[in-house]
Amino acid sequence: MKLLRTIRLDPSDSFVFESAAQPGEWAVVGSFMFWDENPAAFIGKQRSAFRSGWLGVSSMGWSTLAVVQEASEADVEAATQALADGLVTHHGAPDRETALPAAREEIAFAASLADHPAQTIIALHRTLESDGRVRETFRTLMPGKPVSQVRAFSFVAEEDDSMPEEQVDLAGLLRKRT
Repeated sequence: MKLLRTIRLDPSDSFVFESAAQPGEWAVVGSFMFWDENPAAFIGKQRSAFRSGWLGVSSMGWSTLAVVQEASEADVEAATQALADGLVTHHGAPDRETALPAAREEIAFAASLADHPAQTIIALHRTLESDGRVRETFRTLMPGKPVSQVRAFSFVAEEDDSMPEEQVDLAGLLRKRT
């Protein structure tokens, strides 16, 4: 089985998020962290976590990227237990037994996103739609060498026809300013 782990290619997560995940933690999408909040009112570090954060299950901190890695049954169980503990400690679940079904569901969803070759890096982008729903999109980045040797910006993004192409007319922007 494969799961997602947090990965830190540079120190930016410690500046971008209020609480950064430790590199190498098992990770889940973590959108449940925003259920009782109004994402439209988010600013600063909270907004960054909403827009692009993966949740580390041990620290309950955020990571910009996650990497696909092999996981044993023991790893899956440990990640599930850690997430259930976090739900009790940080989110008001009455006890671990009550939190376990939700933790299992989050881990299963993360595993479904890990259906890529090991070492594939996945980025997450959340938006708040006009109808109030949260939309999540995922992009895969395929490093040309082992993740331990990868530096930021050395990836080639896979083509994804579902995302609009971004174009900026710099000359046009300069003309508008003058």
